[in-house]
Amino acid sequence: MFKLPALLLSAAALAVGVAACGGGSSSSSSAGGGSSSSAAASSGTGTSAAGSSSAAAGGASGSLAIAANPSGSLSYDKKTLSAKAGKVTITMTNMSPVGHNITIQKGTNGAVLGSTPTFMGGTKSVSLNLKAGTYTFYCSVPGHRAGGMVGTLTVS
Repeated sequence: MFKLPALLLSAAALAVGVAACGGGSSSSSSAGGGSSSSAAASSGTGTSAAGSSSAAAGGASGSLAIAANPSGSLSYDKKTLSAKAGKVTITMTNMSPVGHNITIQKGTNGAVLGSTPTFMGGTKSVSLNLKAGTYTFYCSVPGHRAGGMVGTLTVS
């Protein structure tokens, strides 16, 4: 039982090293947009979501769940998510040995609206007020989006 905490601690140390090499894209801005300059850690939403309700990802809901591939592959467990317009909270789990995040963008190349911090070994959430439309979610760690960590969020 004590091997898992040691493994998570080692993974966290590795994440700090990885983040120092290429994770300089997270600065804060308000949730819901306005800032298009960087991946945004949306006002206090980059906190652990342990104990959150188990929302059905992909269903029309204000709370969505997604996970990074636990083996370290550059993929999420879902390529599509959907929610109703209004406050949308996306909780991401990353049990992979590689640091990941989830970043939400208007359309396919529009403004970045919000993001979790890059992390390993747990869950983080981002909450945004979204209007009906199509959004892209992706991992903003360099090379991860191109490697397959990208999908579509449809808000109705």
